[in-house]
Amino acid sequence: MPEQKRLSLAGIGCGSRTRTYMKLAMEQKNRYRIAAAADPVKQRTEAVRDFAPEEDRDSVRLFKDAASLLAEPRLADVAIIGTQDDYHYAPCRKAMELGYHVLLEKPIAKTLKEALELRDTARLLKRRVAVCHVLRYTQFYRTLKKIIDSGEIGEVITFNANEGVGAWHFAHSFVRGHWGNSKTSTPMIVAKCCHDMDILYWLMGRRKCLSVASFGELTFFTKKTLSSPRPERCTEWTTPVGEDPWDARKYATDDECKRWLGMVYDRAQEATAEEICEWLKTSPWGRDYLQCDNDQPDHQVSIMCFEGGLTGTFTMTAFEQGRHIEVYGTKGKIRAGVFYKENGPGEITVTPHFGGKNRVVELEELAGGYQGHGGGDWGLIEALYDDMLTVPSPEDMTTSIEESAHSHVMAFATEHARLSGQVVDVADFERKVAEGILNY
Repeated sequence: MPEQKRLSLAGIGCGSRTRTYMKLAMEQKNRYRIAAAADPVKQRTEAVRDFAPEEDRDSVRLFKDAASLLAEPRLADVAIIGTQDDYHYAPCRKAMELGYHVLLEKPIAKTLKEALELRDTARLLKRRVAVCHVLRYTQFYRTLKKIIDSGEIGEVITFNANEGVGAWHFAHSFVRGHWGNSKTSTPMIVAKCCHDMDILYWLMGRRKCLSVASFGELTFFTKKTLSSPRPERCTEWTTPVGEDPWDARKYATDDECKRWLGMVYDRAQEATAEEICEWLKTSPWGRDYLQCDNDQPDHQVSIMCFEGGLTGTFTMTAFEQGRHIEVYGTKGKIRAGVFYKENGPGEITVTPHFGGKNRVVELEELAGGYQGHGGGDWGLIEALYDDMLTVPSPEDMTTSIEESAHSHVMAFATEHARLSGQVVDVADFERKVAEGILNY
């Protein structure tokens, strides 16, 4: 029997997401091997190399940046693009031109125009580009999809979906962090919620979104909330640590906050509290959360109309933790998510309209266990091998760039609706962006 081909991987941008995927891939050494890694931070490329079996490490090539790796002939089957949002387009396009297939961290690109161009390039060059919409791979959403597709609740008429970003997470990532300013990253509804737009499009049978309206703004995480002046750096505060719940000094004292710090400070786990506080004196994450340059809305509500008359609402808020959804059909309804898991009756509950009892669906762990994003990270790597090597065409992939592009159109159209105060025709919006009439 011929030996199974191992899919070779090159990491471009070796932050926490790429390292997670590489680590999980090396749990399937018979299917994957690490060929190369590129990142300005040497410790990150070395960490990727060290995930490889000891006998393979000498063959892993390390580069100081994406440009250096992409100046070489193709080094692997698949390039994992895990750079910051504003640097997805150039390395992804170049990788495709060199012959790589691509695993691309979401969002596809900083702008919708660039995202559409990458979709078209993949189509032209016949490259397989998988986008890291890890929610599709979780047991939770796969179970929801199975229930909806089974017809148990009849034809789906409408839904309400909510994403609670989490109060500390919002301040860490969308106030102090990389995605705090929409001008240097992407709008909140894209940066955080293109996951949700993708999952809603998928759950609802890939019915395209036709129109959208949206409302929301930055209300709390702004200088207007300050009752009196105070230093712009939390390290200069004289109040007890943690008296203010968003005090950045908690990165040095609170284990959960330190977990978040590990995503942006490579020495977070071994550094002393004094060393962390010293780092916070000059780091963006040491700033007062009410005195940053952030402009992302901390709450946003969207109303969507899909093909076939389906309607739905989506709410993003900083002031809730976790996702939940209600799906209403002609025969019954589904209530599911973190809120229902914590407050009852269960993580997924199906209720018929006429007669019968609630059916609480128990979720089973996937083989290999859950690791990251409710098992989605593990599921993505499990599926990547077949998506790149065995499924008949790119259209048959679990999360192809063809499908992901529509969820990005939905997200950017939602932002346009919020800013313009208009109901936006989604297809017309996509056309205007592609033609350069609208700048997104």
